[in-house]
Amino acid sequence: MSRIAILGAGAWGTALALSLARQQRHQLTLWAHTPDHAASMQRDRENKQFLPNFALPADLQITASLQQAAEQSDILLIVTPSEFVGTTATALAPHLRAEHVFVNAAKGIQERTFLRMSEVVAAITPTPFAALSGPSFAHEVAAALPTALTLATRDAALAQQLRRDFSSESLRIYTNDDLPGVELGGALKNVIALASGVVAGLQLGHNASAALITRGMAEMTRLAVACGARPETMSGLAGYGDLVLTCTGSLSRNRTVGIELGRGRKLPDIIASLNGKVAEGIRCTHAALGLAARHNIEMPITREMQAVLNEERTPQDAIRALMTRPGRDE
Repeated sequence: MSRIAILGAGAWGTALALSLARQQRHQLTLWAHTPDHAASMQRDRENKQFLPNFALPADLQITASLQQAAEQSDILLIVTPSEFVGTTATALAPHLRAEHVFVNAAKGIQERTFLRMSEVVAAITPTPFAALSGPSFAHEVAAALPTALTLATRDAALAQQLRRDFSSESLRIYTNDDLPGVELGGALKNVIALASGVVAGLQLGHNASAALITRGMAEMTRLAVACGARPETMSGLAGYGDLVLTCTGSLSRNRTVGIELGRGRKLPDIIASLNGKVAEGIRCTHAALGLAARHNIEMPITREMQAVLNEERTPQDAIRALMTRPGRDE
């Protein structure tokens, strides 16, 4: 039995808590950011705000205290939006013990520093770190539909321990020591999913969608490799797997945002309609371009997506700019 705290009671954090609870071999604590959210889940035994219609097990402890979550756990599973990973780790730092381990399931790049989440946490604490990523909609994980994820850490013994802890009949865990590749695959695919949604919103057809996804992976791979990742990681679950799901699945928030942009809606109105849920690609687009500039990497789809988000360019003009770029070899 492992003692695991799930830090973040959004849809993804709740789904992972349900997946772990089904194993009936862990002590689990779910941390919510606000006392009101924690109280409502304790009362209703359901996350009505972010993942309704899934009963929370009676033995799943729920708290709004990070200190309590840390004291009751050895594995700290971070499932907050990526912009809050640093503040969460900072708040946890006084309560960390030598046996604590961080597992990060947030997919993003820090907006100002362009750091990956492992680098954000490493600047705060030397606590061992792993990243959990791959093609996964929260609703399907909560419903125990078959899902495969990648868990990345440079500590081989830790990788095996965490694979045992998280694996179940409905959740298959692969391990990988390419932390940059797994982290960047999970973050950058959200940007391409925004653009894929724009293509769908403009009703440009399947040919355009396939081209966008393929060329999107090309620029994701260029940046990831420049940051120390292995190209084969981008061909795996944390790269192509997550990209295809997020660019084509109807449950994808990033794709949904892109669709609405393609239909002509303004970004503030779209964000408001998400009712507190986060589309990570919106923030990640700027960070990805900053990281690309640091490594002198060309990312034309990401650049055009940023122009659309900032309302400098219409979705139609962005597509036209991509289609009329100078010819080149593939």
